[in-house]
Amino acid sequence: MTDAIETIGRSQVQHGFGNDRVYLMKLAQDEAPEIVDALDQLVRARGYSKIFAKIPARVAGLFVTAGYRMEAAIPGFFPDGGSAYFMAKYFSEERSREHQPQLVQDVLAAAGARRPVATPSPLPAGFAARLAVEADAVQMAALYREVFASYPFPIGDPAFLRESMRGSTVYFGVWHGEKMVALSSSEIDYGSGSAEMTDFATLPDFRGHGLALNLLQQMEGAMQASGINSLFTIARAYSFGMNVTFARSGYRFGGTLTNNTNIFGSLESMNVWHKAAEASDEPCPEVVRAATTGGHRELPVRP
Repeated sequence: MTDAIETIGRSQVQHGFGNDRVYLMKLAQDEAPEIVDALDQLVRARGYSKIFAKIPARVAGLFVTAGYRMEAAIPGFFPDGGSAYFMAKYFSEERSREHQPQLVQDVLAAAGARRPVATPSPLPAGFAARLAVEADAVQMAALYREVFASYPFPIGDPAFLRESMRGSTVYFGVWHGEKMVALSSSEIDYGSGSAEMTDFATLPDFRGHGLALNLLQQMEGAMQASGINSLFTIARAYSFGMNVTFARSGYRFGGTLTNNTNIFGSLESMNVWHKAAEASDEPCPEVVRAATTGGHRELPVRP
């Protein structure tokens, strides 16, 4: 069961029983007082156990007064230099309690012990990377279905993937011969100048080759060339591999979202990692347009 995305006023909200929560994805800032009440009403109507809100720091006081607590932050997230706060309000004591605190700490310790890589990570022989396009959607959906027992969005549906490509989501893939073996995406928000680096998946037989790290570095190069200033991810707090990957790429830890996302068949806590993209004087590649055609295109690489 996947959650629905809809608008309340001009703000974007995801909600549903898949994650048993309401997620305020994008807030129209002048709607902050009204949205606080609207989110509570939605929870009462549906019986969800958590509200999760990504908001500008300047309106955080309204949410704190309404019973929210800050779980993570990204400094300098918005073009005006303002921070983004990830706020949470719980309607269940059980939902608010971290059930694997030692594992969360062990994962963060392992990630913190890894030094950032100074040079791009090359693909092993026999592998090739490029932007994924609409013609790849069936392979992409099959890969996601094989890797994830559950996911917050219907990425196992080729139609959903094609539709997202026509918007502002760019997918990056790795192939071994004709077989797609790894995949990720950048969800671009041009309004905030940010991109969420997400949807990482590698087939079990092809793990251990550094494919996720290579994909992340390729994504960063493309976002940098597209003028995106703020990069972030919401990664599984129980996954050593993904947290290490972001730490090795120079991302900073921003906080943990407790029991936040239904992924791999159950609710898990998620870690926020963030990084400021470097400016680029290179011409902006038409990343989104390339991702929505049926042809092939070379993946933009770091200058």
